[in-house]
Amino acid sequence: MPDLNKVIAKGFIGGEAGQAALSKMRGRCPLRGNPRKGSPSIVSCCIPAGSYVSLKKIMINFGTSGWRAVMGEEFTFQNVRLVVQSLANLLQAKYAGRDISVLVNYDTRFLSERFAAEAARILSHNKIKVFLSERDAPTQAQAYQIIKRGAQGGINFTASFNPPEYNGLKYNVETGAPAMPNETNALEAEIRRLQGNFNVFPDYPRTEYIEKIDLRNDYLTFIQDKIDFELIRKAGIKVGVDSLYGTSREYLDEILSENGIPVEEIHGYIDPYFGGIAPSCTEENLADLRRLVLEQHCDLGIATDADGDRFGIVDHEGRVVHPNLVLAVLLDYLVETKGWRGGIARSVSTTHLIDRIARAHDLPLYKTPVGFKFLADLWLQDKIIFGGEETASIAIAHHLPEKDGIFAGLLAAEMIASAGRRLSDLIVELFRKYGERIGLQKNIPSNPERTRNLRRLIKLPPTRLAGRPVEKIETIEGIKFDFTGDDWVLLRPSGTEPLIRCYAEAGTKKDLRALVKAALDKLG
Repeated sequence: MPDLNKVIAKGFIGGEAGQAALSKMRGRCPLRGNPRKGSPSIVSCCIPAGSYVSLKKIMINFGTSGWRAVMGEEFTFQNVRLVVQSLANLLQAKYAGRDISVLVNYDTRFLSERFAAEAARILSHNKIKVFLSERDAPTQAQAYQIIKRGAQGGINFTASFNPPEYNGLKYNVETGAPAMPNETNALEAEIRRLQGNFNVFPDYPRTEYIEKIDLRNDYLTFIQDKIDFELIRKAGIKVGVDSLYGTSREYLDEILSENGIPVEEIHGYIDPYFGGIAPSCTEENLADLRRLVLEQHCDLGIATDADGDRFGIVDHEGRVVHPNLVLAVLLDYLVETKGWRGGIARSVSTTHLIDRIARAHDLPLYKTPVGFKFLADLWLQDKIIFGGEETASIAIAHHLPEKDGIFAGLLAAEMIASAGRRLSDLIVELFRKYGERIGLQKNIPSNPERTRNLRRLIKLPPTRLAGRPVEKIETIEGIKFDFTGDDWVLLRPSGTEPLIRCYAEAGTKKDLRALVKAALDKLG
């Protein structure tokens, strides 16, 4: 691994000549003198011609959940420095005259810890107080610390469930919630403003603003009283845990074992290659957890993705339960058993079982674009007691304005203990009360022709699809066709990958297949 002191963008200041160049820079870098007019005030320097690789102009975009890119291509140290300096500029403008502090966290990916250390040094040189996590930690543990410490924001180096070659940067604001589009748009604009003249070498002498902190103990204490662990223990439930080599190790398994609940754990160690898979809670990726549940006779399997904010659930028969069903059965538990009342929210791509439960209990329903930040915004306004996305994301009243796969899994265990029944039985009961729904998601690569066809479809939607009259058109995100009986199909461009996503839900597999085929045929 090359020394960070030699890495510039995707190139190196290498060899004796490079070291001599660095030596010359020490005496005349604007870090210790006056910056050039129009350049960033802190981390721009006059590097001799030929001694660095200039920043290639690329598009750094914050999608549904931060900026993600392939390491060594777009996700480089130089681009990370650019993004962090841009954020520092915005924070100093927003909180002018005030002390500023930022949480910096990271996941178990290759170089995530190094990216976090580099971000901390840049913020420190901007005289911004940095609370740097002493080890990789789940996204929600960072959100709690932002709130507890009254910080002005948080940076998390994670690409969540993306494959190992990706990394990413999530930005949370002072509420602990993910940044909304107006904030990420401002950040993107500042990045573009700096991009042309931003040159830097990694030598920041000021590090006194950096303080390493533990995120784990505070978070575990925070959720201890939010779950009825005694009920789970008395029910004799045994839990299988798969942290997918991510940040939930020594979080989810430990809080269960400390409360006397039998736990069987796999993949509870760091592997930057995630065992050769993407660290997402898909049926394919949870094959080992399914096997563990069956072999160890567990009552429930709980998995979390790389940064711990999304969940995966396996029932006692080793079946992966779709997140839509998990969300619906948890919502039913909260309103039926616990008697909660208040607003309910779901993203546009999430099951309409949520709608049916809300209607049955006369609760207001909110629909949002894809992206947990929109659910968090409703949570912060005290409009909802529950919000969910089919991407295994959940918002719960009196908890946090951030996704929490650990909490969702523990709540599922509490629900099973409370009912005294298997999860599969609870789902059968759910369908008996609200009707069965069958869902499907299919992704296809995007290309210019398909993008044009999708735009044309949004402007001139058909009145019939798959031989059925369209009852309603929704354009919250992409285009969604609603039909009688709560059947629907949605087409939307991915916010993180070069894909067009198709989601659908119907009462029968025949209707489901017909809707998906008809929608995709419109794209070509």
